[in-house]
Amino acid sequence: MLVSLTHNRLAFNMENKFAIFVTYLAHLLNGNILTDQLSTGGKTRKAGPDPPPPAHAGGFNVHGTFEGDAGLTRADAFFGDNHSFNQTLFNKAKLRDQLLQESIATNPEFSFKNVRYFTAYSETIFPINLFVDGRKTEKKLDMDSAQSFFRDMKFPPDFYRSATPIADQGLSGMFKVHPFLPGGNLDGKINNFAVDPTSATFETPCVLYEDILNTVKTLYPNPTGLLRRNLIHCLREFYPGIAAVLGRECMQQFPYGRQ
Repeated sequence: MLVSLTHNRLAFNMENKFAIFVTYLAHLLNGNILTDQLSTGGKTRKAGPDPPPPAHAGGFNVHGTFEGDAGLTRADAFFGDNHSFNQTLFNKAKLRDQLLQESIATNPEFSFKNVRYFTAYSETIFPINLFVDGRKTEKKLDMDSAQSFFRDMKFPPDFYRSATPIADQGLSGMFKVHPFLPGGNLDGKINNFAVDPTSATFETPCVLYEDILNTVKTLYPNPTGLLRRNLIHCLREFYPGIAAVLGRECMQQFPYGRQ
């Protein structure tokens, strides 16, 4: 976990508490808590022995958290391939609202709420905040660099990280251009979108913290021994990032005890 956290800070100059939030969120929901490993792709034996089910240790490719519907460069999981680069989506990635409307119109299982709601808007600003060469004075991502990151999944040649620590700057302004409430298509039907009033929004960020905890408790209902100790540690380390990223002090919870 410390390796992932350090890589986020060193590679992109990600602000410390923002890096804590992103890293521990991914680890808690998609990582292997037993072995302290997280796959940046799909599930792999390199992450070590699986924790007890229903935990999956499936990596970043698990649907509904970091990977999810209405993505900027990958198709919705419903269509069978949510990991291969999609040039058509990439060409119109700046049109967040259009991608949402297309998913509503084509994906009967479209879901856009809670963790995915937040990560989807964050991924819209990441290219500008993290992928623009730090020596540039204008925050504009050139096409060669964009293709290197999104299509080739590697740093562009001679890339320099941001000169100042970066978090989610610009997210609120981007959301205000095309506000969209969380929800999904109902009854397995396209064009049947309904707002989910129970989902977290940018106005109710502590609901997101509750949702994350509920997901963790579903994945790890009765942990014991090392697994329980690691969960307590991860949740304790994750908490300081909540207020820093969500802009709200949420009451800290200890579903597995304090130590």
